[in-house]
Amino acid sequence: MSEEYIVEMRHITKRFPGIVANDDVSIQIKKGEIYALLGENGAGKSTLMSMLFGMYEPDEGEIYVKGKKVKITSPNYATKLNIGMVHQHFKLVSNYTITENIIMGMEPVKKILGMFPSVDIKKANEEIRKLSEEYGLEVEPTQVIEKVNVSIRQRVEILKMLYRQAEILIFDEPTAVLTPQEIEFLLQIIRNLRDSGKTIILITHKLEEIKQVADRCAILNHGKIVDILDVASTSTKKMANLMVGREVSFSVEKAEPKFGEVILDVKDISVHNQDRFEVVKHVSFQVHRGEIFAIAGVSGNGQVELADAVAGLMKVSGGTITLKGRDITHESIRRRTEMGISYIPEDRQEYGLLLDFTLKENLAMKSYYKEPFSGKNGILKRDEFEKYGKRLIEEYDIRSGQGTVTQVRSMSGGNQQKAIIAREIELQSDLMIFVQPTRGLDIGAIENIHKQIIAERDKGKAILLISLELDEIMSCADTIGVIYNGAIDKIAPADTLSTSQVGEFMMGVKHK
Repeated sequence: MSEEYIVEMRHITKRFPGIVANDDVSIQIKKGEIYALLGENGAGKSTLMSMLFGMYEPDEGEIYVKGKKVKITSPNYATKLNIGMVHQHFKLVSNYTITENIIMGMEPVKKILGMFPSVDIKKANEEIRKLSEEYGLEVEPTQVIEKVNVSIRQRVEILKMLYRQAEILIFDEPTAVLTPQEIEFLLQIIRNLRDSGKTIILITHKLEEIKQVADRCAILNHGKIVDILDVASTSTKKMANLMVGREVSFSVEKAEPKFGEVILDVKDISVHNQDRFEVVKHVSFQVHRGEIFAIAGVSGNGQVELADAVAGLMKVSGGTITLKGRDITHESIRRRTEMGISYIPEDRQEYGLLLDFTLKENLAMKSYYKEPFSGKNGILKRDEFEKYGKRLIEEYDIRSGQGTVTQVRSMSGGNQQKAIIAREIELQSDLMIFVQPTRGLDIGAIENIHKQIIAERDKGKAILLISLELDEIMSCADTIGVIYNGAIDKIAPADTLSTSQVGEFMMGVKHK
């Protein structure tokens, strides 16, 4: 073991039922570098780092930390080795304060009357405030987690590592749920941590982010290391091709649209959130058959609530929603689905899936009560679930360790997303609503989903696309509506707008 490396993983193999997640993987990480692990969804990146953090143990291979061979049997032991990890899905207690989440298990204690131990929460709040300011991660220590946004929650996860004096910091898909502005801020934080002497391991599939911050990059494909590259001297195209194992196109090809009749007609709708605050304000637009109508906007401007209102997840406080000439403003979610709406939600785990059900059950979730899944007597036909599940796994490249009987909770985030998209496209609805459809997906999966969206448009489906990715909006949309502060300020054909113009509308700049 060379003293040059702070972490070395030698010949690591990890198997799960039906899948080899890591196959003879070896990596060497230098102290003070940003080392990226790049790969498709399900390539084995998170599994490899979960072994370094003690969540799994390797079936074969050895791990060295600071020159010493170690057997990391738990996250607590990893913490003692000064290893910390920010998981893709945060590990926070929602009704605890920021400070309570950070100090959990390491609470500073004071004695009342000299004998009764008690958590010194005042001292802890001061420590957390000072620590957050030191690293540019300002938080209000007394805020409750469920009241803060996703960007603040991520800061809390980073502060948890720093509070435990982690020297090796693992970030698992850290930008998957952030807005472009929040991503820029986080990447600067990662640079600052590196400059303060920390070693950063970045698990991602976002090539541009790797180019911005990483020093070296290991590329995994189907559990194997295919190359280790110097980032500065390697093009994103080469990285993408190695990651996916084929030529990847960065451009979206589509024919001229052929608009048909109006499928969705939204007239003057308003929506209030649970705090009775008006988040959608008198919005009107139409989506035609054969059209991709994209709504662009900075996160939190009402676009998700607008999509939820069309799909029936939120009630409208005014206005009407018409589908194929029929008023659906007050119809149930199931009735809207049966009338021809498919919905890919922003939060796949909260609204898109039942995580403890199998993959085949989730794929049939919106059709299980009809033929061919259910007979006239209401008895479910299990073999039909199996047949349907196998077909969709094959057609949509859904990777799962145990095929149709895989528990969805155990799948990677990207493959969970593929499952939702497969289910919703297979409904063959006249209106398909895609909210952040490529969030958390790798470049190969993004390319495929863009092709699927355009293929559905070319079949005459009406597509409502809501995305925070401006590049996605500009490359896929036929028509763009820009939402700001709950109102759509601009609707225009996509080919009449530049990226900078859309960006200005998103920030509330008015044009005559």
